[in-house]
Amino acid sequence: MEKETTEQATKSLFKEPLELVLSLILVAIVGVTFIQVLFRYIFHLSLAWSEELARYLFLWLAALASAYAFKTKSHIALTFLVDRLGGRVRGWADTIAVLIVSGFLILFVWKSLEFSISMAKQIAPSTKISMAVPYSSAWVGGVLMLYFVLRNWRSDRQAKKQGKSSPGRKWD
Repeated sequence: MEKETTEQATKSLFKEPLELVLSLILVAIVGVTFIQVLFRYIFHLSLAWSEELARYLFLWLAALASAYAFKTKSHIALTFLVDRLGGRVRGWADTIAVLIVSGFLILFVWKSLEFSISMAKQIAPSTKISMAVPYSSAWVGGVLMLYFVLRNWRSDRQAKKQGKSSPGRKWD
């Protein structure tokens, strides 16, 4: 029985790769920060790479967590005007909002990809990795945000066409 539970937990971890990556990054940040504190206050040695690595991991955590918020519809939405509209007009308002957000995310991905490419030859001082690695978190997160915005919009429209209530925002 316990083996089945472990197998189910393992399978569910790999069904949600974004959540798995976010968890691993968070564990890595805690581990690196713990090592930094341990070396600084116990061994009286300063590790130059630990602060830099924690900062780069935090960039990835922030970008991917933003994408996760789009996935779960957890971002703040001001709906006091849209809620007063009729069903058809509300659908158009949702579509316009998705188009605006998508346009912004496309521009964001494009510019952050350009910036990441321009930083490829710069090397981080302590970790000696290309600066394109931490900066690429922006465009990867942007691509994932765009994917989740469009996926949620499509699933909401399909749910409305089938007469089902839309999953909508979490606080509805």
